[in-house]
Amino acid sequence: MFKKDNSCLACQKTCSSNASDNNISGEFGLNEEIIKKISKFKGEPSWMLEYRLNSYNFFKNKKMQSWGPNLDGLNLDKICFYLDPKSKNSSSWSQVASEIKQSFSDLGVIESEEKYSAGLGAQYESEIVYHSLKKEWADLGVIFLSADMALKKYPEIFKKYFGTVVDYKDNKFSALNSAVWSGGSFIYVPENVKIEIPLQAYYRMNEQNLGQFERTLIIAAKNSSVSYVEGCTANNYSSSSLHSAVVEIIVNEGASVKYYTVQNWSGNVYNLVTKRAFVYKNSSIEWIDANIGSKITMKYPSVVLAGSGAKTSVLSLAVAGFNGQNQDSGAKAIHLASNTTSKILSKSISSNGGIASFRGKVKIVKGAVNCKAFMECDSLIVDDNSEANAYPVLDVNEHNTDVGHEARVSKIADEQIFYLMSRGISEKNANALIINGFIDSFVKNLPAEYAVEINRLVDMELDGGRL
Repeated sequence: MFKKDNSCLACQKTCSSNASDNNISGEFGLNEEIIKKISKFKGEPSWMLEYRLNSYNFFKNKKMQSWGPNLDGLNLDKICFYLDPKSKNSSSWSQVASEIKQSFSDLGVIESEEKYSAGLGAQYESEIVYHSLKKEWADLGVIFLSADMALKKYPEIFKKYFGTVVDYKDNKFSALNSAVWSGGSFIYVPENVKIEIPLQAYYRMNEQNLGQFERTLIIAAKNSSVSYVEGCTANNYSSSSLHSAVVEIIVNEGASVKYYTVQNWSGNVYNLVTKRAFVYKNSSIEWIDANIGSKITMKYPSVVLAGSGAKTSVLSLAVAGFNGQNQDSGAKAIHLASNTTSKILSKSISSNGGIASFRGKVKIVKGAVNCKAFMECDSLIVDDNSEANAYPVLDVNEHNTDVGHEARVSKIADEQIFYLMSRGISEKNANALIINGFIDSFVKNLPAEYAVEINRLVDMELDGGRL
């Protein structure tokens, strides 16, 4: 369906194989006219177009951040900001274009849906092409749709919450997403409804020089619970692609949310995302975040503990497995209310010249008493060509709190390898055993069906499988 040698990659003009009079698909670069075309093509209300244009104006005037990884290699004039997969959103795989269906089948997504999911959303390029929710949850009032479809079917509730957790003025890339967002998931779980198996979403970029900008909005009503698993992959090309998502989560009183991410972008993707949750009285969110792929990742899931008794734990894994890969990740916990609890645990592995950096922040505001916070970052450096960094920040403005921080950097010792090899284990397998032991505390927090996959992906990454 999609040619890998489109002439528009050289001339930076509309790709004739994908573009049409009423479709912005295939154009490169960004301006107001493209944003207007995207909104018109989607049939959006006027308030959304206004929001997009305000976001774009902020994006244009906002300077690129001067901290973190160097983003000079990202040329937005060579990015396609919308690509139509030419397959309509369907609740039946039989209605999905055969090439796209095969792609998700090869990734194991369809099989996973049948065995492990309460519902599934599958995005290919810029649009959701498949979305389903099992009847038992739909009958209880659960809403699980693409964000685009939710805007059309539930405009009042969508407008009420959209942009309230992550404002477009938050940072340059939240503004970019807000200007050109397409696809993503919308989840609403009614009061007292507890979804016992995960909802799942999978994002796939197949074409080169593409930008994917999904928008995810999750609302857990009072005393409800939901687990959400997202995965992502892309084809590997020599030219750069961009993934810049925004995730907004609202966890109301007594509710609980678990959010799992398995990020396995190819080595040419810039992964620059903004993810944040508001957590209210006696509610909780558990964030488990695996960053294995991409060229550069900048991702720091943030939790605002806004009600007494709110809790969060953020467990992250970053694997920088090749020269030029920079995994810049971490988490933030902002304690706005008393009697709140946060735990941030990070593990990173650097190998083959990769760089892994942890950025963590805990903030406790004045008046938020009896808060407990703990932050820990562990880094494993596999060879002398790789690098690990840690930038923890503790901003505590109240005396009556319990705050702790630990950090460790280690290397695989020759003695460890020698011991294992003396027991008949090859050097390669000895390294794998040590690394798998290092990430065990992360893996055991994943659903069983994803734990094996994480170990496999880590082994491939560190073995040069991405190159």
